[in-house]
Amino acid sequence: MVPLLLVLLLILILFGVGFATEVLWYIALAVLVVWLLGFFFRGPVAGGGRSRWYRW
Repeated sequence: MVPLLLVLLLILILFGVGFATEVLWYIALAVLVVWLLGFFFRGPVAGGGRSRWYRW
């Protein structure tokens, strides 16, 4: 009985890790898209130079 429970626990852990990494890929892709949009669609600067669209 214990080996069966360990196998089921391992399956649940691997399923959880796979789900979490897939979600993290989607989050990383969304951040990349937002970064690229901010990079290409930033407004002009009053001084005529190039500005950063982020504050850090």
